[in-house]
Amino acid sequence: MASFIIRRLIASIFVLFAATFLMYLLTAYSGDPLEDLRQSNAPNKAELMEARTKLLNLDVPPPLRYFLWLGGLFRGDFGISIQGQPVNALLGNAITATLTLVTTATIVAIVLGITVGIVSALRQYTGFDYTVTLISFLFFSLPIFWVAVLLKQYGAIQLNNWLGDPVIAIPVIIVVSLIAGLIWMSLIGGKWRRRLIVFGTAAVATAAVMAFLSATRWFADPSIGIVVFSALALGTAVGVTAISTGLRNRKALYASLIVAVLGIALYFPMINYILNGMTLWFFVVLAVLAVIVSGAIGWFMGAPDRAPVVRTTAIVGFLVAGFTALDKYMSYWEAYANSSRVRGRPIATVGASTPGLGGNFWVQGIDLYTHLLLPTIAIILISFASYTRYSRASLLEVMNQDYIRTARAKGLTQRTVIVRHAFRNALIPITTIIAFDVGAIVGGAVITETVFGWTGMGRLFVTALGAHDPNPVMAFFVVTGTLAVVFNLIADLVYAALDPRIKVA
Repeated sequence: MASFIIRRLIASIFVLFAATFLMYLLTAYSGDPLEDLRQSNAPNKAELMEARTKLLNLDVPPPLRYFLWLGGLFRGDFGISIQGQPVNALLGNAITATLTLVTTATIVAIVLGITVGIVSALRQYTGFDYTVTLISFLFFSLPIFWVAVLLKQYGAIQLNNWLGDPVIAIPVIIVVSLIAGLIWMSLIGGKWRRRLIVFGTAAVATAAVMAFLSATRWFADPSIGIVVFSALALGTAVGVTAISTGLRNRKALYASLIVAVLGIALYFPMINYILNGMTLWFFVVLAVLAVIVSGAIGWFMGAPDRAPVVRTTAIVGFLVAGFTALDKYMSYWEAYANSSRVRGRPIATVGASTPGLGGNFWVQGIDLYTHLLLPTIAIILISFASYTRYSRASLLEVMNQDYIRTARAKGLTQRTVIVRHAFRNALIPITTIIAFDVGAIVGGAVITETVFGWTGMGRLFVTALGAHDPNPVMAFFVVTGTLAVVFNLIADLVYAALDPRIKVA
């Protein structure tokens, strides 16, 4: 393993050297960095041109200039831009903005796409499968700039107007309830009588919930409350256990329920005392502590086969803690939406934050969420389609293998066959797609960043390339190239972890 990693890293270093050399030459010969000064009417034009020439070493031939740039790179210095700004500072701001924008979108797209793709494969040739296929191809074919503009119009402008008086119209309740009933009917499956019962139950329940939210104006001042929180915590414990180990594993089920009950018992102390005066580091410490304590409960109750119980309780603990934090965020929503800076229009359309907002940790978190919402949805809609199709195709291929038929012949349950055997091997080709996508996504969602006013990696690259500014272009290329190499190496190691037949040596 160690020798494989070392060989790959050495080969990758030589590849990066060659790639950066070619990229530098292409950038240097693509245009004149002095073009804007040559066309200006400034009285000191000659002095400005001379200063920029010295600043960027333009009097040195590009092949030799590359090695001057490379020497600065070894010292951790990406150089100076045309405007005289340190590229390190520009790169740091761009990476922060891009990671903030795309990290959540990527994680949600991967989880949601793989989940829906697997369910679609398990419900092959059903109404749900055909619907998912249609939606996936529709999202995949939509131009991202058009999606972004529509989101700004209907996801921000119209939604902000509605939030001023958040009453759900009866026709909307009827349509959404029918759609929810159809989704649940297609997911549950079975005979037509069973499907109709599921359809009716889901539609009535959805209509009742939406009517309650409308009557109580819940969207103006949202909250979870102890009753709903308790139902979510206990339901999460049962649901995660059913997927992770199966409900027949009583130790995992009881340990998860204990974690849920502990979260319910701590609800009021957390909401009213512990979560007040929150900081980012304290928030991270509490999240880690929730996972550790939940895992410890699984460890003590899971003997002799502790690993699956610990995994299950750790997931339950993390989700229950997330529900607590979500409720705390909700408690500040009304104050945020009615603040002098937001003025009743909380869904933002431009930028990464509200200037001069102020407020505590929870208000700042809501502000970040409202600015991330629309660009994140835009990226998710496009990425969701590819992950759904790849995961569906991969699982269908695995389900036709001999070892899956053998597992079923041995009498294993459907959950065990899917989760322990099929799903793990289906992840191998999906890992390749994710590894390639990460480098591209960190490279910047250029159109999304432009429409929503985010100054990230993509805009840094395009702006520098248009200005024939070599140093920011090279900084972008080094970061994205290094990430591509690192994540492809990680993908190779994940292959070996998923399938013991794959050797890295």
